[in-house]
Amino acid sequence: MNTDRPGSTPSFGQFAARMMAICSLLVLAIQPVAAQSILRDAESEALLADMSRDLIRAAGLLPSNVNVVVINDRSINAFVAGTQDVYVHSGLIEAADSVNEVQGVIAHELGHIALGHSITRSESASKATNITILSLLLGIAAVAAGAGEAGLGIIGAGQQAALGKFLAHTRGEEAGADVAGAKYLSQAGLTGKGSINFFKKLQNLEFRLAIPQEDSYNRSHPLSGERITLLQDIYQADPAYDNPVDPELEARFQRVKAKLVGYVADPAETLRDYPETDQSVPARYARAYAWHKSAYPEKALAEAKSLLAEAPDDPYFLEIYGQILLESGRPKEAIAPLQKAVARTNSQSLIAGVYGHALIASEDPANLPEAERVLRASLARDAENPFAWYQLGVVYESRGDRPRAALASAERYVLQGNAPLALRSAEEAMVGLPQGSADFIRAQDIAILARDAVERAPRRR
Repeated sequence: MNTDRPGSTPSFGQFAARMMAICSLLVLAIQPVAAQSILRDAESEALLADMSRDLIRAAGLLPSNVNVVVINDRSINAFVAGTQDVYVHSGLIEAADSVNEVQGVIAHELGHIALGHSITRSESASKATNITILSLLLGIAAVAAGAGEAGLGIIGAGQQAALGKFLAHTRGEEAGADVAGAKYLSQAGLTGKGSINFFKKLQNLEFRLAIPQEDSYNRSHPLSGERITLLQDIYQADPAYDNPVDPELEARFQRVKAKLVGYVADPAETLRDYPETDQSVPARYARAYAWHKSAYPEKALAEAKSLLAEAPDDPYFLEIYGQILLESGRPKEAIAPLQKAVARTNSQSLIAGVYGHALIASEDPANLPEAERVLRASLARDAENPFAWYQLGVVYESRGDRPRAALASAERYVLQGNAPLALRSAEEAMVGLPQGSADFIRAQDIAILARDAVERAPRRR
């Protein structure tokens, strides 16, 4: 029941509820983007590394320290979150027509990193919070004096001022990152045409959503039209403006884009966008995933075989062929193509993990030593692969090595953010591992970190 009458002083409960709502709005406005589901794929990661390497160097960063990560989110977005990693939504790759468009986005995000915007944004958020706290204190004083509506007005005005100050700061950062991104594209010898084209896509989206185009006040980003106006002259005056796009990178991008669509989109949508009349490599690639998702393994295998007929040594075609066989209940047949894919990629960790899975799924004890070797090598290159840790745990469990199986589980749960299970598994591993051994020390480290996370969890609620 609503007991708030016009002109009356709010009750303490109603006042507190309004305070919580106002504070929540500010927190949402300044809170970093929460962790989301990450898509990992060997071919995609290789492409993103190659297409961004020169841009990373132009930004004064080391390519070995910067990862471009794909987030499973079909909205059009990209962001950085306090590290040197760039996060790109799958929807942005879907929306892009060329590799150069995505390079423009990556250049912009690298601008945020190189200009230290995660630090300055935190400082701006702190100042905005101070404004809101001051308005809260003044508002509480007014309510205590009996001026309830006036108190709420003071608080609302303070919140609006804080949010406006914060948004003005972020708009300035976005404009700075746009200019920095243009500089990095130029230094890498890359045209800015893709950047302009992508901003025009965003502008068309703003038109469809009926976003007012008068000015960008109350927005975290400048309007796309404002950004196009700023960048058009910069790009057109740049010597790299008419440079052609690398045709090999473009071909790889179209493959990865089709593969991504096949993986994340509804199969009916994929088959509509890549109909069977389209016999291009990207179209067949997309359909292989779509048919596989639709539980038509023979159709999926037919598309994969047609790709291998053109490029029998392509490691990624071998990977998808082996993956379809494996996930269709034919692990023994999957071993040969996956083994070849591992060899062709110099034991790329993600593909090696799938190969190890096939060896285990074959249920042939003679394959377990090879599975252990492959999985350990995979994790030595890339330890952030929970599925590979799970498979290695299966190998240890099958030979009765419970302590190391528990340690592998602890590693997996750490990566999945499950502190209670990581702690339980690490403690189980420590019971059976030789004290002072490398594995014991690793289990001990996990237990310490997981215990701390478990103990802190209640205080965050």
